Parts: sequence; structure tokens; C-alpha cells
Amino acid sequence: MSLSRIALWFAAIPIAVHGAETKVHEFRLDNGLKVLIQEDHRAPVAVSQVWYKVGSSYEYGGITGVSHMLEHMMFKGTKKHPAGEFSRIIAANGGSENAFTGQDYTAYFQTLERSRLPVSFELEADRMRNLQLSPTEFSKEQQVVIEERRMRTDDQPHAKMEEHFQAVAFTNSPYQNPVIGWPDDIAGLTVADLNAWYGLWYAPNNATLVVVGDVDPKATFELAKRHFGPLKTSQLPPLKARAEVEQFGQRRMTAKIPAKLPYLVLGYKVPALKTLADPSEAYALEVAAGILDGGNSARFSSRLIRGQQLAASASAGYDLYSRMSTLFTLEGTPVEGKSLAELEAAFYREVAQLRDEPVTADELARVKAQVMASKIYQRDSIFYQAMQLGLAETVGLSWKVVDEYVDRIGQVTPEQIQQVARKYLTEDHSTVAHLDPQPLPEGAQVSDESTGNGGHHVR
Repeated sequence: MSLSRIALWFAAIPIAVHGAETKVHEFRLDNGLKVLIQEDHRAPVAVSQVWYKVGSSYEYGGITGVSHMLEHMMFKGTKKHPAGEFSRIIAANGGSENAFTGQDYTAYFQTLERSRLPVSFELEADRMRNLQLSPTEFSKEQQVVIEERRMRTDDQPHAKMEEHFQAVAFTNSPYQNPVIGWPDDIAGLTVADLNAWYGLWYAPNNATLVVVGDVDPKATFELAKRHFGPLKTSQLPPLKARAEVEQFGQRRMTAKIPAKLPYLVLGYKVPALKTLADPSEAYALEVAAGILDGGNSARFSSRLIRGQQLAASASAGYDLYSRMSTLFTLEGTPVEGKSLAELEAAFYREVAQLRDEPVTADELARVKAQVMASKIYQRDSIFYQAMQLGLAETVGLSWKVVDEYVDRIGQVTPEQIQQVARKYLTEDHSTVAHLDPQPLPEGAQVSDESTGNGGHHVR
């Protein structure tokens, strides 16, 4: 799954349903750590997540991938808990844990029986400021990440093409760099690079602790204060503006990569909720993506896949919860006998219809009903409830936007969808990438499905 699709997936899982607003308790420690606690007493379980405001979009040339590399090294021990102890202790307490890095965040989580929450807090507080970066452990983990990149990007045609697509689409936005990092940068990272990155960004005043589950908010806050309260802050640098410069005309690229099937990506420069003066535009873009790609009744599925039998697959994506302006993407594979040019032309026709004709009342009702149903079903997962809170906070929005999602989607009108399509889905602000499949090396096992790009820590 590409990062753009992961972000869409995250954005599609807010925790509020109409008429059933969630209750989030917000606290802040004296050292700046924000603590968000939400009660959910349906099972004796708690999810604890620590979100740091740092990811690949904070990086600069020469050290791309440092945030993801540090995520791996966070499991390599402190003086109190040597390498391997973190995961062993969580497992011994019946819990599960992992981590993930994105463009705008790095997050660590544990799911435990509620009485084991102090174990999670003690371990996370310890490694927040006391990580020991061993040169020996780093050398081994660097090879792990190099191999991870090979398996998840270099050997995956879609992931490899999308990585280069992002680099072409963006001129100066840090979103042009892959989360896992460029190969030479990964190989050139040093312990000193990681120490500097860790010391700067891994601090309570740059983090949010999110707890959702069968907990008492006041007692949980006191527990957090006991474990995280003594930690020292970091002198955080002011973030420099890195807004994408204006694009003057369509950009195109062709990637000649060994693959089984051709593939098309079409991306339009669009703002995110965080970067808009008028939030309604972001929700209109979100609904526009749902009109095109929101189940079997959506336009791509009913027209391009089943109706015209032009596409074997077709999807649309928009990163609503993004720290900086992003892309509205259309992706697909033509059926055998049809060309990428024909699929590209079909995408343009669908975008033109969004601009020229109001969506029907039935289409709008379908998307809104899907949003409502999704919220009801997703509330069954305390993990994703916590994830939405942490994600919104970490990209610079308030967790309160999570509770606003359903109502905001419900307010979107056909006219607003037309307006954002006309304003943002324009050829001069687009980038097109074609994957021209080359013969596979003899014996090669290559998938045409992307498996992501540095998004999760795998051990």
C-alpha cells in the first residue's frame, strides 16, 4: 500500500458518529507533554500511543530516512532496559507493540490489559530521553533497513514508481522524499546523525501521549505525570516554511521498470485541511474522492472497471490529515488490450465531469451513508480511535477535528465539489506517471502491488 493510500486509510477512520460525540480528556504536563485520554469500557483493554512531531518531512538532503532509522533503533535499548528487553517485557505482560513512521510523525504503541498500563508508560518514558545508540546495534539495523527498502520499494514496481512520481510532482516540498530514505542516504547515516535527531525531537514538549480504553482519566493522567513528568524538554527549532512553489504546467514521467503490468498515477496539487483558510474545501475534496472511488457504486468501479471494462483497477486518494499541501491522486491499471493513454483519458473525463456537472443527490447520499457506517464500525477498534487523535494532533490540527468529521462531510454540497474540482483539479497543476513494464529477469518474483515505503517497523 502506498503512503498516499495509507494516509487516506487513516483519514477515513475518525472516531465520532453523528449524535454520539466521544469524550476526550486533555491534559498537559509542566514539561509540555500533551496527554489525551478517552474512555472505552467495553473490554478490559487499553491502547497507549506516543506520537512525536517528526517524520520524513522534517528531514533535509543527505539524511533522508533518519526518522525511520531512529524508529528501528528505539527498540535497541537503554541503560535500564538493554536491547530486546522492551518487546520481551511487553510480550511477558500479554501485550503487543509496534511503531510506524510517516511523512509528518513517528508513533509507538502498545495494546495491553488495562492493569498493565504502567508497564507501557515506564518503558516509553525511559526510551523517550534515555536511548543508548550502540554503534554495533546501529550497524546491524542499518543493514536491516537497507534490506527492508529493497523488499518493500526496489522490488515492488508500484512502490518504486510512486517514489519517483513524488520526487517529480514536488519541487521543493519535503514530501518529495521517501519516508524510508534514498539508498545512498540510508547507507551514509551515522550514529552521530541519529543522536542529533533523537536529542532534538524526542522530548516531552514534542510529543503527544494518547490512551484509549478501559481506564479512569484522572488516574491515568496521574500515572502519566509520575512516569513522564520528570523528563527534560528539548530546545525545539522553529519550523521553517517549506511550502511548495507554484507549478506552471503539467509534468510527465515514464518509469521503465521490470513488472508484470502497466500502471498509471495522476496527481493534482491540492491543499490539506491544515493549510486551508476555508476547511470546507478539504471536506469537499474528501467527498470528491469518495464519488470516484467509494465502493462498487462509485464512478470508477461502475464505469471504468465494470461499465467500459477499461480498467482492471482504479482508485482515488486524498490526504485530508496532512501537515502540508498534498496530492489528490488517481491510480489504475488498464485491462489487457487497453493502453495507459486510454486510461489516462478516461481519468480526465471523470475529472472534467466533476468540474462541469454537479454530482447527483443519490451519489452524495451514498458517500455520506458510507462515512456514517464506517464511523459506527470503526468505533469497535480502540486502536484506530487512538490513532485518529494522535494523527490530528501531530500534524498540527486539534483532536477536535476528529469529532467534526461526520458533520463536516454531511454539510458538503454538489456545488462545493464542483468548486474545488475547478479550482484544484487542473492540468497545469498535475503530474502524470506511466509505468512501462519491462521484461522480468529470469526467475524473478516481482509483485505489482506496492507494500508501502517505510511505514511500519517490522521485527
